[in-house]
Amino acid sequence: MDDSGGPGAVREVEVAVIGAGQAGLSAAFQLRRAGYVPDRDTVLLDQAPHPGGAWQFRWPTLTYAKVHGMHALPGMELTGADPARPSAEVIGGYFARYEERFGLRPHRPVEVSAVRPGPGGRLLVETSEGTYAARGLINATGTWNRPFLPRLPGQEVFRGQQLHSARYPGPEAFRGKRVVVIGGGTSAVQQLLEIAPVAAATVWVTRRPPVFRDGPFGEAEGRAAVASVERRVREGLPPRSVVSVTGLPMTEAMRRAREDGVLRRLPMFERITEDGVVWADGSAVAADTLLYATGFRAVIGHLAPLRLREAGGGIRMAGTRAVRDPRVHLVGYGPSASTIGANRAGRAAVHDLTRLLGGPPHPAGGRGADARGPRTEDGARLEREHANAGSSVHRKAWSIPESGTRTSHTGQ
Repeated sequence: MDDSGGPGAVREVEVAVIGAGQAGLSAAFQLRRAGYVPDRDTVLLDQAPHPGGAWQFRWPTLTYAKVHGMHALPGMELTGADPARPSAEVIGGYFARYEERFGLRPHRPVEVSAVRPGPGGRLLVETSEGTYAARGLINATGTWNRPFLPRLPGQEVFRGQQLHSARYPGPEAFRGKRVVVIGGGTSAVQQLLEIAPVAAATVWVTRRPPVFRDGPFGEAEGRAAVASVERRVREGLPPRSVVSVTGLPMTEAMRRAREDGVLRRLPMFERITEDGVVWADGSAVAADTLLYATGFRAVIGHLAPLRLREAGGGIRMAGTRAVRDPRVHLVGYGPSASTIGANRAGRAAVHDLTRLLGGPPHPAGGRGADARGPRTEDGARLEREHANAGSSVHRKAWSIPESGTRTSHTGQ
């Protein structure tokens, strides 16, 4: 293969990482720690225009103080941030400093159109900046770029505004409007509570009664939630998010909203009309806006040429590894679709790939790298920095206020 970098060249790398959110940066860090040199042995490809993964697209009123469940990236804590600043700015800045400190050298914005089987046992990663031929692949594309919009009867006749929560611009856009919020997750509740004080009226509908969680969410509950999601991907079924099986943490703001009648859930309506929604019993409400907080799906369409999907519609996984192709690892997918899960998955994927590939091709000092840890001078330095920072994938990056709400999106 031509590795000259000229027009039409195919550049060879050991491992390509797609996505530079929490999961992708964690994997890129672990690759460098194991002795793989960024932009020589590996390439980190990011579709987003700036550092920050999906966080850079969060609505401006989602401040740092409202974020719940964000864990530090391995090797570097986030400290001293202003709780009143938008989370997009805080976490975007943190990711930017992280990329620079560890020299991860992401390529952005780069669109990955397809990953195909290639000659010599390599995977051809086709991108907007050319093609990479990789021996291994870590896919960390998350879900943000694939918001799920359900098909509902009457959508095409509604004369008002319809938008997904991914495009939520903040509460002021809904001032004086009648808003129906559709969905039972964290985003639905967060946005409903922001909109209600300025809207003319709000209605909240969900397919199933929401489950609110009082009290602490301990390690045992966390393990059970992750195990529930993990069973699905082991069976080749599309994953559910970890958050979907943990329930909604009840906060003081949510208690007040429930007492005020704002957080009063109605069952799903039967159809949409020109000016509102109608239930099966004939009851109806008028609406100017339908806000779909209906979640996201995994961004994996570019992997279709590898034929990884099972009959159930998902990719069957063994840990982070795709069962149909051991060269392919998915992090931030299924049970690792949370910030702490993404950290652990990045480490596990690199461990497995390092074993499969036999370590980096040009280790410093002539020594190889294996899954037990750093084997190069650069890797040893990263290990020391990791220890000195006091970082752990089990620790949160900052103290979370009790009134915070939980978010756990990762990836692009």
